Amino acid sequence: MKLFTIFFMICMTTICGAQQNKFSTNEIVVELKADYSSRIFLNDNRVQKINDSLNLQSFTAIGNMKEMRTYVLKFGNDVDVKSVIKVYKNTNVFRYVEPNFIGKGLGVRQTAANDQYYSRQWYHNNNSTFTESPSTNDADIDTDLAWDITLGDPNIIVAILDTGVKLDHPEFAGRIVPGYDFAYSDTDPSDDDGHGTCVAAIALAKGNNSIGYAGINWNSKIMSCKVINNNGYGYYTWWASAIYYAVENGADVINMSVGGEDYSTLLEDAVNYAYNNGVCIVAATGNGNTFVNFPAYFTNVIAVGSTNPDDTRSNPFPWNVNSGSNYGPELDLVAPGSFIYTLSHNSDTDYEGYWSGTSQAAPMVAGVISLMLSVNPALTPTQIRQILEQTSEDQVGDAFDTPGWDQYYGHGRINAFAALSSPLLSNTKYYTESTNIKVFPNPVTSENSFAISGLNSNNRYDIKITSLEGKVVKELKNKLADEVLKIEVGGMHSGIYFVNIANLDNKLVFNKKIIKN
Repeated sequence: MKLFTIFFMICMTTICGAQQNKFSTNEIVVELKADYSSRIFLNDNRVQKINDSLNLQSFTAIGNMKEMRTYVLKFGNDVDVKSVIKVYKNTNVFRYVEPNFIGKGLGVRQTAANDQYYSRQWYHNNNSTFTESPSTNDADIDTDLAWDITLGDPNIIVAILDTGVKLDHPEFAGRIVPGYDFAYSDTDPSDDDGHGTCVAAIALAKGNNSIGYAGINWNSKIMSCKVINNNGYGYYTWWASAIYYAVENGADVINMSVGGEDYSTLLEDAVNYAYNNGVCIVAATGNGNTFVNFPAYFTNVIAVGSTNPDDTRSNPFPWNVNSGSNYGPELDLVAPGSFIYTLSHNSDTDYEGYWSGTSQAAPMVAGVISLMLSVNPALTPTQIRQILEQTSEDQVGDAFDTPGWDQYYGHGRINAFAALSSPLLSNTKYYTESTNIKVFPNPVTSENSFAISGLNSNNRYDIKITSLEGKVVKELKNKLADEVLKIEVGGMHSGIYFVNIANLDNKLVFNKKIIKN
């Protein structure tokens, strides 16, 4: 009787209004431990009693369909999600149990006066004449120069995980591949909001066709995965399912201009699945002038912040004085994200809207990556990240843009031409050495030193250690590499640091992150 009473109270308790914006109130996500199968939901007395008491309506497999271990549990009414999670965890049959978190798109649309269309796209070739905002000559990503190298390979597929895409827009003609609507469970991932069409156009609108705007990549394919509903939000289960779908259906790069504030094992597992299968994920950091959102926060995602036409960090965005491009240790790169003119989701001829947000910066990077893959489709996510880090432009912003990596600008503002011109695009030697290099122990705890292994013996290196703020805290010059190179850090404060390793003999540079406790 006591057990039934507890479950009845859980079942009848609803979630407060603030929590409703954070996760679903009638669903949770579980993953079975390796020793259990889906039969546990029907055959195990403990689990079945919980299911019955909570009025479990369905359990639906999501994620990696080859393993069938992850499920969404949907109840017949709202429940106290945190209490329900605790009850299921106590059965000890699940690897994890968590809420079905909610996130949203990370860009805002505005309108402006008519102008010549290409001239509005200051981020391709900025000559400082953009009138909507202060602009600086060459504060751009040099896409016009990159187009001399490639306009995009039709065999490359870019997945847009967003509000959908206007599938019949002339700018996308002949380049749409089958996608899926995860918000409404159908095969029509059309856009009912505009955010997704905007994002797709930034990366992939057809160029040099006398209409509209020119995307970063003119020729590659577009896969629309709708993961945000017409109320402007999406569940992490939709996002994770879309990642698995994109990977399993041939996507080469995934753009996620969406974000949530909560960590999720489900979402991180999906991200790692893409990474381990050679698919690069790019995500927006968020617009709250605060910490990096998920999934951009994850290690295996390229986290992108936003810059203005004068190369400064977008702080604030033009739509809210309290907004700003999110920053922190997880930030990788920045890209143009303010005053970005783009296409409409409900018209083939409306070119008057511009958007601002990290949502607009992310597809700049995804578009550049698709051009890189057009040149060398064998690139791995790690190789792509290394090339972008090495070719992005540093110290182009304000005083917070310090030498090397910093938490406001990452490794710098991307440059498409520099990325495509990099010899690292086909430098096997670079990738071999980078993979071999290890920094340990990491974190550094009671030790007063860490070691670097995997360096080329008899090569000479410059080693530079910088703080999160970009300040150089230790520097070693012209060090001859032995089998293991030890670095003394006894005088360094606790925190996150970046180790810049420059091989003076083969002119290659590598970056590693280390934590000092």
